Amino acid sequence: MKVNLFVSKDIEESYADIHTTQLTDNVTKAISILENDESSNMLAVKKEYDIVLLQFSEIFMLRVEDKKVKVYTENEEYIIKKPLYQVEELLLGDFTRISKTTIVNLKKIEKVAPSLKGMMFIQLKNGLKDNISRKYLPDFKNALDL
Repeated sequence: MKVNLFVSKDIEESYADIHTTQLTDNVTKAISILENDESSNMLAVKKEYDIVLLQFSEIFMLRVEDKKVKVYTENEEYIIKKPLYQVEELLLGDFTRISKTTIVNLKKIEKVAPSLKGMMFIQLKNGLKDNISRKYLPDFKNALDL
């Protein structure tokens, strides 16, 4: 999708014109964002050549893999160029770090169980699994009010 941005001091109110061949989910989402200004609860990610805007509530997990930060939703996997610590600063309330390389959405947890060497195992509702390291376990329990 081609994007043009024009900054002008000659207009009274900002507005957007969208020209498209069809009304896709991404175009609908962009319209909603522009109309409701919910951008503070959104994260811009990439999937191949597309830029996708995800609401925080759609995100299940963020994990560093192969020196890239991958963002997982229910059925999709995206890439974000920011380092994990910068993304963590943007995320609101429902997210907590469970290891040096992983942040999860607490509302997407299916189960937590004991694992090896004092660690805990986590499974999300979309089937993703990871370990909660001992270092982050107290913060994780605190986030869950345990």
